[in-house]
Amino acid sequence: MKLLIRLCIWAAVAVAVDATAHRLSAGQAPRIPPGAYADIPGVRLWYVDSGGTGTPVVFLHAATGTTQAWEYQVQPFVSAGYRFIAYDRRGHGRSVNDKTAPQPGTAADDLQALMSHLRIDRFHVVGTAAGGIASLDYALAFPQRLRSLVVANSIGGVQDEDYLELGRRLRPPQFNALPPDVRELGPSYRAANPAGTARWLELEKQSRPEGTQPPTQTFRNRLTFSLLESISVPTFLLTGGADLYAPPAVLRLFTARIKNSESLVVPEVGHSAYWEQPDVFNQKVLEFIRKH
Repeated sequence: MKLLIRLCIWAAVAVAVDATAHRLSAGQAPRIPPGAYADIPGVRLWYVDSGGTGTPVVFLHAATGTTQAWEYQVQPFVSAGYRFIAYDRRGHGRSVNDKTAPQPGTAADDLQALMSHLRIDRFHVVGTAAGGIASLDYALAFPQRLRSLVVANSIGGVQDEDYLELGRRLRPPQFNALPPDVRELGPSYRAANPAGTARWLELEKQSRPEGTQPPTQTFRNRLTFSLLESISVPTFLLTGGADLYAPPAVLRLFTARIKNSESLVVPEVGHSAYWEQPDVFNQKVLEFIRKH
């Protein structure tokens, strides 16, 4: 029976890969909503907003992404009745730092300032990879603002020394020298979907503006597993079975510490579940946030 269940899951994953490949080759990717700038402390933050009266869902991209990375999330979430919001995190994409103002600020404060700018009280947040770290920090700093927290494919930013050592074992210097698509897209996806891989690489190249990079943003909290135990926001954690940054064993460490959490491992997927398996990602995230 267990083997049959696994075969069914793998078959569903294969169908989703083929469907995504067809959409990309046919040029059917949904368009990101129109964007605008929000002037917040130290940065003109580029954001996109579908508008409407639905409950807001705010998406925080990876270090290799921008708002464009969420093109396969727009239509499913808007069609489900939610207000889709995403933004280029400070130092990424079209957001422009104010060189005369103090830098770098914290990612949590940037999100808080954007929500104040948009006059949004409570919302769901979905963060992937580095965006997931920022989302965890926000959940610790401003829990009253969140309806739910989704963290996908993220190493979580935990600073416990034994966890940092684990990271060094998983990601030695040779790992960091690999091309970004090898690090962040699963081998099954790269094998089955060259068009999707090429599109992901195109967006990755656009993620950082040319010129001198600003200092890396700091956090409001020093993230530790002990501190994660204080998260009270309903939390959904997911990763890919082929994620080289956050493999299933890492996901289990976070699930064990965040008590009010659910978790999911998507078979064969690498570090970009939102992109490699958007149908599965969207379905599971929507199922979760509908409960909160």
